[in-house]
Formats: sequence, structure tokens, C-alpha cells
Amino acid sequence: MSTHYTSHEELVRALNRNGQEHLAQQLNELGGSRREELFQQLVTYDWERLGRLVQTYVLSEGAVKIPEELQPAPYYPMTPAGPDQEAQYRAAWAKGAQLVLEGKVALFMVAGGQGSRLGFEHPKGLFPASPIRRLSLFGWFAESLHHMQRRFRTVIPWYIMTSQTNHDATVGFFEENDYFGLDPQNLMFFSQAMLPAFDLETGKALLKSPTSLALSPNGHGGSLTAIRESGALADMRRRGIEHISYIQVDNPLVRPIDPLFIGLHALADSEMSSKMLPKREPMEKLGNFCMCADKLWVIEYSDMPVALAEEVDPGTGRLRFLAGSIAIHVLRVDFVERLTADPDQLGLPFHRAEKAVAYWDPACGAAVSPSGKNAVKLEMFVFDALPLCSRTVILETSREEEFAPIKDADGRGLDSPLVARRALIERGARWLEQNGVLVARDAAEEVAGMIEISPFVAIYPEDLQAYELPAQILEGDTFLL
Repeated sequence: MSTHYTSHEELVRALNRNGQEHLAQQLNELGGSRREELFQQLVTYDWERLGRLVQTYVLSEGAVKIPEELQPAPYYPMTPAGPDQEAQYRAAWAKGAQLVLEGKVALFMVAGGQGSRLGFEHPKGLFPASPIRRLSLFGWFAESLHHMQRRFRTVIPWYIMTSQTNHDATVGFFEENDYFGLDPQNLMFFSQAMLPAFDLETGKALLKSPTSLALSPNGHGGSLTAIRESGALADMRRRGIEHISYIQVDNPLVRPIDPLFIGLHALADSEMSSKMLPKREPMEKLGNFCMCADKLWVIEYSDMPVALAEEVDPGTGRLRFLAGSIAIHVLRVDFVERLTADPDQLGLPFHRAEKAVAYWDPACGAAVSPSGKNAVKLEMFVFDALPLCSRTVILETSREEEFAPIKDADGRGLDSPLVARRALIERGARWLEQNGVLVARDAAEEVAGMIEISPFVAIYPEDLQAYELPAQILEGDTFLL
């Protein structure tokens, strides 16, 4: 554990200088082991830096500065446009496959969240995601990794970033499931950093208990420093890893290792690359890929000027700012090394999130559960590293093939388990139909049965050619492969 202060007195002075007198008072009022417990947590934070963040993002709302003269970001289309691009995609696939085969690609998964919004009080990676087996998200991705390792006769290390809240439960789950048949020597678990939540009005750090701060993860942008500080980056170098495939745990449709994407990234000498979806409508809740002064930016939907978001290309009739960010990236290891060489100079801005946070009030000596938003959490976003790149690549993908995140409970929106399971069924049906199987559909053209195709078996529809498939799947049938 790193410390920023060597004594109680030095820490107290820093707290008093930076508007956190209540913490200094609490520390001084505690005695014995309880005082030491709070001290050991407080000294892990640089309160001078936190004081600056409070002034910028809590007390003055830290308005996001939108670059001027935004232009739509160019991207590679999902389907190659003409013979030249077809040849380029074949070369990219071959390059990506070569890198995977040579053991130069690792999988990095952000999995620090709890399933609270799903009514599931466990790490989100434990959530039963598949339509028939109800296989967990972690199990589903493990099967994808088995497929790619078998296909390319290689080892793909899997780095999983947890949070302090769910780390032990995550590791325990893998142990209970015998690491889903993967070699535990090729899995590495580590937690991201946590930051205090700050009172919305005063900027004072909230306490969770008399001896502990109210903490929350520092956002998926914190994954970059976590990779270095955990030793994962050094482990990657030791293994000869050159490229990191970055995904989030809640999207079961994503291809964790995509040779085409990796190959386009590598051949372009890109430092960080991204996949995009065409937005459904101007203000869809996806970040917008934009260019400014030859740099790629992601502008959050809430920060995107409405007039720009609604602009239409007169030639195609589509949105000009069509490309939406879906948190699928490939990063070069040397880029992450350069970016995190000095964690205090990472260069990623913080984003302000107003939340309802339960806290312990030292004034009345009791826990408080607020009825509304009372606190600010500070988070970094990984896509804010894109403007720091010398070269970037964007590849289009489709919702039907790669995007059905599980975020909210059924009935509360499009990002639900029901929608994701339906997407897995529909994708499986399309793959079967592309291989000559007749699949029964109802009047709304939805699959009239239950279908689940394990990623251990198939990542792409052509993978099914190696299996004996039924001639048809009738209404009410259950088909598991």
C-alpha cells in the first residue's frame, strides 16, 4: 500500500489545508485501533490533488470543454466497399490472426461492477446471461477464450479488473468453477483504484462509517493506471504481449478477440482503436466519435450540441455524426506504458457524476440514507485517451452481432437481460439460417423457439460448418449447441 504522508500530524495538516477538517477532527477523536484504521485509509490519498479536484469538479461542476469545429470521424465499414477494401480486410484478418497465434494479444476485461441495478447483489460477471443454460457472463467469455485458444493453438492471457467491492467474490467464483477449465496461470485479477465521494454542496469527503470513507471506483479510465500499478503491464511485457483487447463484462455479444479488428489496428500502427455502432437516433445514449484538429474525440451524448447531433448528410440521408462509441477497444502495450509512466500526469480528465450516496454523519453519529442526489463521484473514462494517440482506427460493427449490454433489470429499458438473451437467440438463428437450417419464426419474424450457440463452438457463422446441424428448428423447439 502506497502512502502520501508519514505521520498523523502531516496528514492532519494536509486535510485542514484542503477543506477536509471534518476528517482531521474525526481522526483526532478516535483512539487506538480505530484511529489507526482510518489513518491507514486516509494516507493512501493525495489530499492536495483531491483538493484541486474538488475545486474543479465538485464545487464548480468542472464543465466539459467541447473541442471547436467538430467533424464526423472516419471509420472502416462493417462490409468492405469494393475489391480494394476486401483485399485490405483479408490482409488485416491475416495480420490479426498471426498476432493472436504468436501470443502477442491479451484480453483485458473491466468487471468492477455489481449487479445492483439488475436486482442481483453479486459481481455483474456472475450474472446468468445465456438463454438456455443461464451461463454466467464470466463463463460465457471463458468459452470464447477456449475457442480462440483452440483455433489458433495459442495462449491468450486474461486480465480481469475488479473493484474492492467485488474482488474477493469474483476470484472465489472462478475458483469454485475451476477457472472454467482455463489455466489459472494465465488469468490475473486486480482491483481498480477507489476515490472518495464528496458532498454535493460542501465538497467534503463523505464517511461510510466512523473509520472508513465512502468510496467508489474511479471509472473505467482508471483501468490504465490499474494495469501498471497491479503489475499486469509488466506481466504483459514478460509474455511478449503487444496488443490489448479491451472489453466490458456486461456485453455477452462482443467478440473478445477479433482478428479483423486487431489486424486493422496493427496495420495502421494505431495506438488505440475502437469499434462503433451507427446510432439509432441523434441523441442516443452513446458517445459520439468526432474529429478535431486531426485528433479523435468521444463526446458524450449529454455534451454533444443538439444541432450537430441532428445534422444529416444530404448525400446519404444518414446522420453526419453517426458513429457511436460502445467501449470496445484495442490498445498497444507501449501506448499504455507511455501514458501511465507518471500516474499523476495521466492526462485523462475527470467526469462528474451526481449520485445518492449513503453516509455516516459525524455530527449526529448516525448513518444517513439520502432521498435524492447528495454527492459527487469522480470518474475517468478510457476513451479520453483517444486524443492522446498519434494514430487511431475505428471499425463499424452491428448491434445484432456485437452489442447487447446487460445493465438494467427487465422492463426498465433496452439494456436488460431479456433483450440480451433475445439477441443471443436471434444471432444464433441467423447463423443457423446462413448454414441452411430452417428456423421457425412467428408473425413478427422473431424466433419461435429457444436457441443457444456456445462461443466454445462458434464465434462466427462459418464456424458452424464443422458441425452436423438439423434441417430445421420447429416452433417451440429448444436447440443448444
